[in-house]
Amino acid sequence: MKLRKFSFLPACLEMPATRNSEKNMSPLVCRHPIFHTHSSGLNHSHCSFVPKMYQHILALSFAVDEINGNPQILPNLTLGFHILNGYYIARMRYKATMGLLCTYHRFVPNFSCGAQKKIAAVIGGLVTEASEILAIILAMYKIPQLTYGSFSPAHGDKTEFPFLYQMVPKESHQYLGVVRLFQHFGWTWIGLLAVDDDYGDKFLQSMVPLLSQNDICYAFILRLPERTYLDEYTGRLLQLVQNYPVLMERKVSTFFVHGEPPSWQNLRMLFLTAPILAWPPLEKVWISTSQWDFASLTVQKMWDIQHFHGAITFAVHSKQPPGFNTSVHTMKPPWRKEDIFFQNFWEQAFHCQFNTSQIYVENRKLCTGEERLETLSSTIFEGKMTGHSYSVYNAVYAVAHAMHTASRWSSNCGRDTGELASHNTEPWQVRTVLPLSVCNDNCYPGYRRKKREGEKFCCYDCAPCPEGMMSDRKDMDACVECPKDQYPNKKQNQCIPRAVSYFSYKEPLGIIFTILSISFSLITTSVLGIFLKYKDTPIVKANNRGLTYILLISLLLCFLSSLLFIGKPEKISCLIRQTAFGTIFSVALSSLLAKTTTVVVAFMATKPGSRIRKWVGQKLAISVVFSGSSVQAVICVLWLSTSPPFPDINWHSAKDQIILECNEGSAVMFYCVLGYMGLLAIASFTVAFLARKLPDTFNEAKFITFSMVIFCSVWFSFVPTYLSTKGKYLVAVEIFSILSSGAGLLACIFLPKCCIIIAKGKIVPFHCILL
Repeated sequence: MKLRKFSFLPACLEMPATRNSEKNMSPLVCRHPIFHTHSSGLNHSHCSFVPKMYQHILALSFAVDEINGNPQILPNLTLGFHILNGYYIARMRYKATMGLLCTYHRFVPNFSCGAQKKIAAVIGGLVTEASEILAIILAMYKIPQLTYGSFSPAHGDKTEFPFLYQMVPKESHQYLGVVRLFQHFGWTWIGLLAVDDDYGDKFLQSMVPLLSQNDICYAFILRLPERTYLDEYTGRLLQLVQNYPVLMERKVSTFFVHGEPPSWQNLRMLFLTAPILAWPPLEKVWISTSQWDFASLTVQKMWDIQHFHGAITFAVHSKQPPGFNTSVHTMKPPWRKEDIFFQNFWEQAFHCQFNTSQIYVENRKLCTGEERLETLSSTIFEGKMTGHSYSVYNAVYAVAHAMHTASRWSSNCGRDTGELASHNTEPWQVRTVLPLSVCNDNCYPGYRRKKREGEKFCCYDCAPCPEGMMSDRKDMDACVECPKDQYPNKKQNQCIPRAVSYFSYKEPLGIIFTILSISFSLITTSVLGIFLKYKDTPIVKANNRGLTYILLISLLLCFLSSLLFIGKPEKISCLIRQTAFGTIFSVALSSLLAKTTTVVVAFMATKPGSRIRKWVGQKLAISVVFSGSSVQAVICVLWLSTSPPFPDINWHSAKDQIILECNEGSAVMFYCVLGYMGLLAIASFTVAFLARKLPDTFNEAKFITFSMVIFCSVWFSFVPTYLSTKGKYLVAVEIFSILSSGAGLLACIFLPKCCIIIAKGKIVPFHCILL
């Protein structure tokens, strides 16, 4: 029988759609979970590639090449293979396994329906459930299965699976090894994590009594979600996230995890979520069996695995077949055109694309083919043959030797062993995860000792340091305060310098306010220019040009005065910024009051015999503006002469910052300035409201009314906001109030007038409606 040497099938396609001819027959089928699929639509766009598992395929191909090149093994046959997706979802495994035994384009369960290929053996089942599903179905057809992962069936024993052969020792042997490890390091208070399925139940039924027999206690048992369809899996993962606080049990420093590759992904998802929810890192010792493999999905290769640094895992025995390491590290894209997995592996591992049309779609760079495998982390790809890959390699040889021997009516068998993975660790490094033989744990920095009532002095509780205090040594009786220019870190175990902070031009909010202030100033200048250019138009004349110019100039100065609040507080800026702002705004409000007062007086003067005619004219407007502004000026002079503002250091608003700010000196005088502005605003609003319906074509009282509503709303809400804000953002609140109230006055009063002026002057085609 002569077969094609390479007969790869895309692992994400259903088998019935691809098995279409006699020439693709293969004596060997390898089921491999190199892809994760999360839905029933099995195409590449729904697959998550696991680059690390590509080495399993390389080991399979390498072994087949060696056997086919060895005239001493199967001299008259050429070994070939198919690769199928192994999946992590039971329903999909059943379907793919049944499809393996049926002819193309047909699917008849429990019936050998004319398959055109002759399968010598199946290598597969990295996870226990996959092995069991394969074993149940393949046993009906007496097809041998070699599983290269640990096999711990949930029900029954080896007698139920007569055609299944394990390439690694039983996992139950590792349980005793874990117990010996616990005893060696004195770990007697541990946490157990197991997948929430039948296999997890079997593990707990074996492990819990074993722990009890060896005087080891478990603090809790946490069940990890099993891999299933995305909608179900998401809900189960959320349940796991809710149990994160259980893992933070302080006295539990060691976790024993029973699970298979999906379990590693579950915990990575958990640790990715923890910082988002502001949970602290666990900093625990993780111990796992040989099934546990730190292999990243493509979407996870950039995720942090710091939580698992220092983890201890049992490893399957592995050797390095001669030539394998060289063949792996010399792989280049042009040399592996017959390998359809290679391109996907290369693109996913190096986050690049060979297809230039996909570069911009998937936001990747172009693959050069010169990328170096040794630059990849071990969670993405390992250059040396791993235990699982070595088991695949041995499984291929086992099948080949069995076929060779079967042709001569003889038999043979072999067995592998396991070993505990070792690390280059110094003795002192190991000593720092060991618990102490004391009444209780030491109180580490960040905590203080708290005596237990009625117990001996050596027994005490550990209480965290109060906020603002720290302890930097073990077993301190009391926490201490940091120096004034320092503050405790998050762990409260050391003092770090406080940063100097103030409302700066360089921070985003400062930049925004600066741009707004300058922009409003330029707009105000433009409006003033328009009014000066069209000073002889009726609308400009009718509303007292002098008051209009005073109002625009005061608004311009108001916008510019907000710049005094930004930047490092200096003596001059602190001294003048509040008084300048208060006085300038008082001029603006007095101008508005003068405008509305002039309109009312002018209307009343039109009545026959009115004595108010003598008040009509510029004198009334100037008097209102001068008197309104003078009162505020007097308040500001009193403020500056009695308790002027000055640069100050705020030590209390932020624990991690020293805030430079302007101390207002006298809060009473500050609120007097604000209060007087409020009186002027209310007076302007009242007069404007009463005059809003007077019969005048150019009566602007209605616009002043709207502007005063905005002004009063801003400054009445300013006071409670100002009182509830701390630190440098006090300044931001006041700047916002200045700019928003000034912009309200500018828009309500002058925008309609500018529209009319521009429309009448036909500067641009523009339609304005006078409200």
